[in-house]
Amino acid sequence: MTTQFTGQNFKDEVIDKSKTTPVLVDFYASWCGPCQMQAPIIEELSEELKEKAVIGKLSTEEYPEIAANYGIMSIPTLLIFKDGAVVEEMIGLRDKESLIQQIEKYV
Repeated sequence: MTTQFTGQNFKDEVIDKSKTTPVLVDFYASWCGPCQMQAPIIEELSEELKEKAVIGKLSTEEYPEIAANYGIMSIPTLLIFKDGAVVEEMIGLRDKESLIQQIEKYV
């Protein structure tokens, strides 16, 4: 199951966990069509890569301050965190294979 990141768990679940395993964060909004198309891909990834990476989502509607901290201007935007910092930024809808390739670079 995909992790739902929040303002309360972002530091522990993203920043701290990325020190030992890559973390992919899907920044999305409920009204965003491409975000809705990305959602099932994120779900599949979270199941397939659960031993290798943390995969989750963060609502830009509920937590705009976190999105602003990372300069999120378009959604969906997917960030990969490693060692507490952003190492990859992907803007727009991405297919599962390209996401796996990006995550595998940091495993």
